[in-house]
Amino acid sequence: MTSTDQDAPDTPDGSNTPRTAGNSASPSGRVTAPQAMRGAASQLGELLGTAPESVSALRPAPDGWTADVEVVELERVPDTMTVMATYRVSLDAQGQLLGYERARRYARGQLDRGR
Repeated sequence: MTSTDQDAPDTPDGSNTPRTAGNSASPSGRVTAPQAMRGAASQLGELLGTAPESVSALRPAPDGWTADVEVVELERVPDTMTVMATYRVSLDAQGQLLGYERARRYARGQLDRGR
C-alpha cells in the first residue's frame, strides 16, 4: 500500500468507517436500540476487563440511553453460586459511554422475588 492509499478515505462520505446497517445512526443522530445495547455491553466490558453476559434492560433517556448490563464478578463452583452484578450504563445519543455504576450483586442462581 502506498502512502496515498493510506490517506484516502474508505467511504464516499470521507470517513474511514464503512457505513452499514450496524453502525449508522438514525437521521436524528441517535443510535438505534440494538446499537445502544451492543455499545453498552462492549464499552463496559472494555472498562471492566470482562465480557458482559447480557443486557437485561434498555431505556431511552432524554440525552441518550440507559442500559442494565449483567457481568460475572466472581466465578464459583457450582456455577449457580457465581457472583453476578448488574451495572447501570449511561450512553449519549451517539452511543458513547458517559458513566456506569454497579446497581446490584447477586448469585447466578438467585431468582428475583416479587417486590
